Amino acid sequence: MDLRNFLQYLQYEKRYSRHTVVAYENDLTQFSSYLKNIYDLDDILHAGHIHVRSWLVSLMESGIGTRTINRKLSSLKTFFKFEMKRGNAKQSPVSKVIAPKMSKRLPEFIHKNKIELFLHHYDFGTGFTAIRNRLIFEIFYATGIRLSELINLTDQSIDLYSSEIKVLGKGNKERIIPFTEPLKLILKEYLELRNTSISYDNFQALIVTEQGKQMSPRQVYSIIHLLLEGVTTIDKKSPHVLRHTFATHLLNNGAEINAIKELLGHASLAATQVYTHNSIDKLKDIYKKAHPKA
Repeated sequence: MDLRNFLQYLQYEKRYSRHTVVAYENDLTQFSSYLKNIYDLDDILHAGHIHVRSWLVSLMESGIGTRTINRKLSSLKTFFKFEMKRGNAKQSPVSKVIAPKMSKRLPEFIHKNKIELFLHHYDFGTGFTAIRNRLIFEIFYATGIRLSELINLTDQSIDLYSSEIKVLGKGNKERIIPFTEPLKLILKEYLELRNTSISYDNFQALIVTEQGKQMSPRQVYSIIHLLLEGVTTIDKKSPHVLRHTFATHLLNNGAEINAIKELLGHASLAATQVYTHNSIDKLKDIYKKAHPKA
């Protein structure tokens, strides 16, 4: 199965990230292997809706989660749509397949008092690595940006005069996020330390390793995971938890949901509305404590 044209379409026309392109490739390769092993079909374009349904059932039986299954189904849908446009497929076998319903999972977040206690009392240490790690944590919490967005920040992304950060999000959509005075002070301290203690003449990335190289997603994830050990007992300790925390705290403090949508870089309001559930829980708690008849 030759997927090169499709993968190039995803990378260069749809401008999907390398991570997303690899996920599509893995999904299609997995489905192709299933067709070969179970039905002795050599060409994925010969697959029908029965084959797709059978594959989904096998994924469910193996314990694959609904979210992952729907992503794989989306990969097939995009692939067949592409091949139909090129005239290689008459119809999509996915069109007759109903995607399994996903249970709504509320995003986990960290309560405001825990974040404040952590930032005031945690000993990050001194030196370049300590200041950089604190900066990473503060940027995630103060701006709500994604892991991939943080890694791709450059010095030109930061406007210290206007206290704004320019972020290149999904689909190469650019957005501007304001940041606080405390974050500005840490940024200044970090930049001064980086420019004087790290031996690299021309920084391509804002946040770098001790060797002056762009940080990897795994490195940043590990730093946040370790720091969150001192903040929360929730199972998932990731940069995305700080993104959820950023959004929830804004909403709890009266920010309009449309403004939060713009700050997060969501394509639709539906993606942002999940945070209202957390706020409703807070309102219920306040109601129970404050209302005479509660």
